[in-house]
Amino acid sequence: MTDVPPDQTQNATGETVASRRKRVLLISADPVGASMAGVGIRYFELGRVLCAHADVTIAHTGSTEETLEGIPTIPYRPHAPGRLREALAGADVVVAQPQWPLLNRMLRHSGAQIVFDLYDPETFETLELMATERASVRRVFCDLTLDRLHDALHTGHRFICASEKQRDLWLGAMLGQRLIDPRGYDRDPTMRSVIDIVPFGLPTEAPTPAAGAGPRGRLPGVEDDSELVLWNGGLWNWLDPVTAVRAAAALAERRPRLRLLFMGAARQTAAAKATDAAHAVARELGVHGSVVHFNEAWVRYEERSAWLMQADCAISTQAEHLETRFAFRTRLLDCFWSGLPVVCTSGDDLADRVAREDLGAVAQAGDVSGVADALERVLDRGRESYAAALRHVAAQYTWSRAAAPLMEWVTQEQPVSRPGEAFGAAGRTPWQRLRSAAYLAGGRLVLERRYPRS
Repeated sequence: MTDVPPDQTQNATGETVASRRKRVLLISADPVGASMAGVGIRYFELGRVLCAHADVTIAHTGSTEETLEGIPTIPYRPHAPGRLREALAGADVVVAQPQWPLLNRMLRHSGAQIVFDLYDPETFETLELMATERASVRRVFCDLTLDRLHDALHTGHRFICASEKQRDLWLGAMLGQRLIDPRGYDRDPTMRSVIDIVPFGLPTEAPTPAAGAGPRGRLPGVEDDSELVLWNGGLWNWLDPVTAVRAAAALAERRPRLRLLFMGAARQTAAAKATDAAHAVARELGVHGSVVHFNEAWVRYEERSAWLMQADCAISTQAEHLETRFAFRTRLLDCFWSGLPVVCTSGDDLADRVAREDLGAVAQAGDVSGVADALERVLDRGRESYAAALRHVAAQYTWSRAAAPLMEWVTQEQPVSRPGEAFGAAGRTPWQRLRSAAYLAGGRLVLERRYPRS
């Protein structure tokens, strides 16, 4: 049979005929719009790629219903997802992260092919996120996060993640849930048709700074001649901005023009502890507002390139724990795209790549003097000396390239069965059913009220 375009098929006589475009629903756990965090950016960009061959709708947790670049968006509430019933009823394919029980039940009974997105190792994030809560509250949240993962593994037809290391993790989880059975294995012993890699991506076009955007000359203390070190993302509680602050304060003693700028220091629930700690240490060291600066709001998506292009170096520091091991620090990709060298601490896939391909410098986690020395080396070399290597790596992460496995699945005509379905894989444990019942009986209202970002 000859190859045909993804939105065409052949009939029994071999004639090429147009096939109906698939209807794809992307469910983002973050708002999608002018200002977006990582999850929102991921689903917006995946939508842009998929809409070439499918009719795409994005559901998101913001408040606006609008059309972005031809893609309709609808708001929904994670713990009261009734708004999604109509969209689910018409969907052929749904792409979402693991969901709370009410929406997961809707997904399972929707008739759509469900692709769960496991690029965010949320089970490990929760261990760090809830570290300051009472032991009982932390235990419940960790149990609920694991329940959502297990529900997703049993509900999904296919899965995507961000790296080979993550794929190994989720294959192990599937094996533990008896979801790798002889029939599925014989059909595809690589399991690539069930779980594959769709990392974060980058635009194909080169960055162009928006007129009048960027921090230089606009933020007090960040001048045209400042040596600008940029933290270009949120200060999430599982990261280590304190080491970045201490390193910048130490280095500023011999480089007085150095400035560390936190680009997105907003105080969401998942960032409150780390943001407060960074402010406190900067004040303690006497560098708050002089060497260390905080932008208290999200930068608009289309303006981020101006911030990246005005910086001399990016910084990303993290603690050594399980979240780091399986993380994929998506904000570092924007640095590759904009030709901005990175100083980061070791432990995750992209840090390994920074060290291996000379994209900046890597120090050990928690090593203040090591981070300061790495910053000085990168600043002394200058960003232009890293430009060619950064361009080469950025070309490997374009969104169209990153989303290729998902595009292939979306455009397939033949539906697939759930992993382990023929093998009779075990479902929920009694404790998991009990927690789900408590959630459905009213626990979701408590979560929505007390933990609005959950």
